[in-house]
Amino acid sequence: MSRRVVITGIGAVTPLGTGVEKFWEGLKANKIGFSFIDAFDSEQLGVSLAGLVRDFDESNYYDVAGCFDKKEAKRMDRFTKYAVVSAHEALADSGSDFSDIDPYRAGIMVGSGIGGIDLTAMECERIRTKGPGRVSAFYVPMMITNMAPGMIAMKTGFRGANFDISSACASGTHAIGEAFRKIKDGYLDVCLAGGAESTKIELTYAGFNNMKALSRSTDPERASIPFDKERNGFVLGEGSGMLVLEEYEHAKARGAKIYCEVAGYGATDDGYHMTSPMPTGEAAAMGMTLAMQEAGVKPEEVDYINAHGTSTGLNDKYETAAIKIALGDSAYKVKINSTKSMTGHLLGAAGAIEAIVCAKTIQESLIHATVGYKVPDEECDLDYCVNGNVEQEVNAALSNSLGFGGHNGTLCFKKVND
Repeated sequence: MSRRVVITGIGAVTPLGTGVEKFWEGLKANKIGFSFIDAFDSEQLGVSLAGLVRDFDESNYYDVAGCFDKKEAKRMDRFTKYAVVSAHEALADSGSDFSDIDPYRAGIMVGSGIGGIDLTAMECERIRTKGPGRVSAFYVPMMITNMAPGMIAMKTGFRGANFDISSACASGTHAIGEAFRKIKDGYLDVCLAGGAESTKIELTYAGFNNMKALSRSTDPERASIPFDKERNGFVLGEGSGMLVLEEYEHAKARGAKIYCEVAGYGATDDGYHMTSPMPTGEAAAMGMTLAMQEAGVKPEEVDYINAHGTSTGLNDKYETAAIKIALGDSAYKVKINSTKSMTGHLLGAAGAIEAIVCAKTIQESLIHATVGYKVPDEECDLDYCVNGNVEQEVNAALSNSLGFGGHNGTLCFKKVND
């Protein structure tokens, strides 16, 4: 059995704003979502900027059916709250609660790279200063990454396949890809899929900073600058993106608004290094090739790529090499951008919000710019949309995610013309 899968709902919590409308309008306006770190004294660390969610007020959701009340909120980590809220928006956007579907054929898959790491750090300090008896009884269920899809299930009544995928920065993309396969192969009819992440503690920033992964720039316009020769690291971000993936015939029968089709998925691993991508780009290229093959899309038919584009020295040039392998001569014709130039790197949630960008790009025929770019790099010589937004019809798009451990994921999206 092979069935078509479409996106019928989207929801987002991002550094550019809570809600897809704020997020998308921010991207179109080339707004940079970075602010100065204020959760701790970052002077000694030497890192000043982060992609923080500033407009998320959890009290706005206490009386919203399908979200959480005040008591529940105290027992949920922030990344789970982000996931629940973005899932609620995606479901509302889809125009259905899917009560007509057998609940065991409605699934949830959420990716998260680090889950409740903030809470872990706080409870470690508590046990050190106050003893083991003072560790919260809710520590474990709040911290574990699978609580995000678990909590969404409690709110939606979806009882089908439900799990968390943790593959570092590819987590969100892998979650969407696996959800796509579950529907395509006939195991599910609908699935909420995406990613969620939140970190505001010094420990996480110190860890990334000490491996030379973070930008130490104090200028928001020159902090996350993918493909620029002066790039010096990524800006750590947070947020969540959730999408409703639905079997095409069901969506069509109920008259659903369809953003685009999820048509292909490729997943590979470099098998090379803990943190560095493979220099040749071979494995990442194979992920793109597999996604295109499954979608029935030729390299010359790809109009747009949402790159992983982290603004690190190694990622950007190796991803560029991978695109050249996968697309051949067409690599020089395709439009490429990096959403991270405005949001920063949302880790396990990055692939999810970037999938939303692909859906909106196809819907509106608008490719947002890669902002902050000034200095060309001879090793990054493709069209990264550095001169502003591009108005262009997009019939086929790829979204890349490359995670520590060599985890690669690519999704292929297509416009639904029938």
